[in-house]
Amino acid sequence: MDLYEHQGKELFRDHGIPTPRGIVARSGDEARRAAEELGGGAVVKVQVQTGGRGKGGGIVVARSPDEAAAAAERMLSEGFKGTPVTRVLCEELVDVAHEFYCAITLDRSTGTFLAMITAEGGMDIEQLADERPDAIRRAHVDPMLGVHGYQLRWLAGTLPAEAREPAMEILRKIYEVLRAADGTLVEVNPLAQLGDGRVVALDSKVTVDDSALYRQPEIAKLRAEFPIDPTEAKAKEKDLQYVKLDGDVGIMGNGAGLVMSTLDLVAQAGGRPANFLDAGGGSGADVIATGLEVMLSDPAVRSVLVNIFGGITRCDEVARGIVQALGMIETTVPMVVRLDGTNAEEGRRILADASLSGVETADTMWDGARMAADLSKQAA
Repeated sequence: MDLYEHQGKELFRDHGIPTPRGIVARSGDEARRAAEELGGGAVVKVQVQTGGRGKGGGIVVARSPDEAAAAAERMLSEGFKGTPVTRVLCEELVDVAHEFYCAITLDRSTGTFLAMITAEGGMDIEQLADERPDAIRRAHVDPMLGVHGYQLRWLAGTLPAEAREPAMEILRKIYEVLRAADGTLVEVNPLAQLGDGRVVALDSKVTVDDSALYRQPEIAKLRAEFPIDPTEAKAKEKDLQYVKLDGDVGIMGNGAGLVMSTLDLVAQAGGRPANFLDAGGGSGADVIATGLEVMLSDPAVRSVLVNIFGGITRCDEVARGIVQALGMIETTVPMVVRLDGTNAEEGRRILADASLSGVETADTMWDGARMAADLSKQAA
């Protein structure tokens, strides 16, 4: 569960992490009044559960209340990267002297937390990690022991001398936030040293473990404030494991590992996955039909790849589900089906006998991924 920036900063302030003064606005008029209260100008930030706001027009430095109002109205009306926007955060203008980056995240490969900090913060942290990984200092934190002083001193060692002590204290408090909120990630980008020497969190990204929400009732209540994608809501209603992505190739498989492998192959073939849909083991015809109905309700989907390895799931049942779904749904979206394993031959026969328009079969995962990627490009 990803929190909005302003919600993450509320947690920060609860733990003594300094942040700029901010006011949440849900209309242009509220943004205008917020800017007036903040001294006449404001940084207007779209509140969404996704990154790339700085490069995507989601952060605007407004020098007057009218500019703040105009920026807020645009964000609220246009949305951000296809995501509806219900609020913006208006923050006071501050004099930034240096930008850093710090984060603590769960490292599942080691069963520990991973603390990171670099003196080169800003929007391109991913590029920095890829091109110059040594510029980011890292330290693993044992959850049974917590973060040690020597780790904090080493992590902050590359920052300007006057920023080290405040940054160490903020990093220690970030760890407190992570543990108190059952978080899997707490990130500040940028962590800024201001012209007057203060070090403050200019941003917040907090991800909370969904399975721990039962013991985080106050955080769980925040979920009601997030816009719900209608396709995801429909999938949840049917107990399907569905995650919407940014592409146009709809993907269904049985088993998370198979679906993730399929996503990778589609990307390798030049396609862009539109979703992750795991129909689960033992999926019958009704589950497959529901899954296709959910995927095809997404207007971004231009082609579909159904990749099934029959174990507990029988391929003939999958084929019947496809026939059943396409008998109920009117669609012009082409579909590629790859069946392997239990009753695969019978499943392919069922599809052939049905003579479904726009449905092709593939012998291998790679063939299916390539065909689905090509079909999506042709439909563009």
